[in-house]
Order: sequence, then structure tokens, then C-alpha cells
Amino acid sequence: MNKRSKSESVMEGRSQSLTKLVCRLGGSVSLALLLSACSSGDQYADINIFMEGVKAQPVGSIAPLPEFDSYQAFSYSTANRRSPFEPPIIVAPKSEEQKRNVGIKPPQDHVKQYLEKYNLAALSMVGTLEQDGNMWALIEDGDQGVHRVQVGDYLGASWGQVESINDTRVDITEIVSDGAGGWLRRPRTIELQGLSD
Repeated sequence: MNKRSKSESVMEGRSQSLTKLVCRLGGSVSLALLLSACSSGDQYADINIFMEGVKAQPVGSIAPLPEFDSYQAFSYSTANRRSPFEPPIIVAPKSEEQKRNVGIKPPQDHVKQYLEKYNLAALSMVGTLEQDGNMWALIEDGDQGVHRVQVGDYLGASWGQVESINDTRVDITEIVSDGAGGWLRRPRTIELQGLSD
């Protein structure tokens, strides 16, 4: 009897201290502690029941995986094709003037002369010289050097050939690109310095 009353008093003391603890903590934390303290031994009973129900259902059949064709390597050869990353080249039909200039092209095996390293805009005529029936034009380059040229000489960066010389000007014919893969002749003139100013 003595032992029983001791255990009852211990239980009462524990429940009082638990009640005090619940009052102190308050809210959801105390409720969770209280529920976990009151739960019985099997806390996963509902999950176990659900799993037993799932296991009791009839087993379905899974269709076999479809068969795939084996991989075939693709050979991409572009030696004779346009790159897909470049725009297509539009070839415009040639005009009548371009058709007339079909045989025109820069001179082959041409040895460059000194004044061909200058653009025509950098050259100027400073005078003429006549000697033994030959007319020479005096051409000043972009570096203040003076050179004499005669008919047939080349000057300028575009195969400009001297066609004629007179006292006031030098007539030149250049060969320039027509923009469509061909060439055309372009007449140019260098006038005597002072006349064009």
C-alpha cells in the first residue's frame, strides 16, 4: 500500500509538472510535445494500413520498351556547297557595257613602274619637256620628287597608262574592277598644276 501510494504520488507529480510545462510553453510546441508524449507505441499504423491496401491490389503489366533503330553516323561534306552561315551570292546579269568589256583585264607579267605606287590624286603635272620630237610630261609625286613620263608609261595604283600628253594635261586610262568580277577602262586626266586650282 505504501509502495502504491508512492507511485501514484510520483505520477501525480509528473502530470502536474507536465501541465506546468504546457502552460509555460504554450502554442503549437507544447501541443506537439503533449501529443508525442501521449501517443502509443505504433506511430506508423496508418501508413502500414495504406501500404497493405496497395499491395493487395492486382499487379498490372508493363509494356516492353520499344525497339529503336541503331544510330547511323551522318557524313556532312560541304566541299562543293555554300556555308549555311554566309548569305547567298546574288549574281546580277551583266549590263551591255560589261558585255562590251569582256576582254579587258590588267596587263599580265607587268613590271611595276615607280609612279604606280602613288594614287592618281597624289600626282600632279608641273610641266612638259620636248626632246628629239618626243613629248615628256613632268609629274610630281606625293614626296615632291619630279619624274618624266611619256606615252605608254604607267602611273597610279590602277594600271593607269599614259595615252596622250599635251602642254596642259596628261590623259590616262585606268583598268578598274566593274564590281561583277570583270574589268573596265576608266579615263582619267592629270592637269597642269595651276590650271586646276
